[in-house]
Amino acid sequence: METATHHHVEALARLKANLESCILGKSSEIELLLTAMLAGGHVLLEDVPGTGKTVLIKALARSIDGQFRRIQCNPDLLPSDITGVSIYHPKEEKFLFRSGPIMTNILLVDEINRATTKTQSALLEAMEEQHITVDGDIHELPSPFMMLATQNPIDFEGTYILPEAQLDRFMMKLSLGYPSEAAEKQMITSQSKVHPMEALQAIMDTSQVLAIQEQVRHVHLDEAVADYLVTITRKTREHQAVFLGASPRATLSLVLASKSFAFLHGRDYVIPDDIKYLAPYVLGHRMILHSEARMDGATVSSVLGAIFEQVRVPVRLEK
Repeated sequence: METATHHHVEALARLKANLESCILGKSSEIELLLTAMLAGGHVLLEDVPGTGKTVLIKALARSIDGQFRRIQCNPDLLPSDITGVSIYHPKEEKFLFRSGPIMTNILLVDEINRATTKTQSALLEAMEEQHITVDGDIHELPSPFMMLATQNPIDFEGTYILPEAQLDRFMMKLSLGYPSEAAEKQMITSQSKVHPMEALQAIMDTSQVLAIQEQVRHVHLDEAVADYLVTITRKTREHQAVFLGASPRATLSLVLASKSFAFLHGRDYVIPDDIKYLAPYVLGHRMILHSEARMDGATVSSVLGAIFEQVRVPVRLEK
């Protein structure tokens, strides 16, 4: 790798350590979050309350010196509460756009499934197109832009299930889960006097994030490895237990995530293990199983495991 790339890899290692100082014992999940950010993707965090989701997202925004906004979803939330509105200014005799919280670098959409489907749909354009349309005018979002949405997997009262079209726009679906006993004890000690967030310093700025995102796109994907990736996503559509498989958008998401993951580990090429590791997080939430298969005990994880066994891993033979 070139010197500039090595510099970025080292900066990312410091960024990861920065986040780990706030959220203990979640190294793998933090790595996945950074993978999604470098790939320009959005993340759905499905977890019970109090596991540190908000702290992690705030820490990420502060670590890249980016703007952070939070939207607390509820059934009364309107699309204009997210995007902003045009207000008539009598003195200037024209309408002026007052931007909403979506005009930021890191957007936390808390309990997204509590917003109505109409309000949820207001996020689709921003997630896919990186801009919003208000009163016919297009407004570009800040760059980089990353949306992280949370939802509670156990409290379904007063919630609206995310439609498949919106789930498909999330690059990854993650769960932090409860910390280990050792991490929870360490958390008591480290946060008894002052929260680690208060001492958190920026490791890089948003311009560096954009530069790394550009480098990630140039990570090499060998044709044999690309065939391996495409075969996996296509198998999710052909498996007898699957009602709806991964979309072509999922294929592209897995490509970008794999390149980002490789870069994060100091490589300028993707290996099959990158794809195999990321596939459950990138493809899992995009797959719907037949009800009969679920009744027989099939899960998305077991189906993906069976697909991995069917697909031949490309191996390069050195002479």
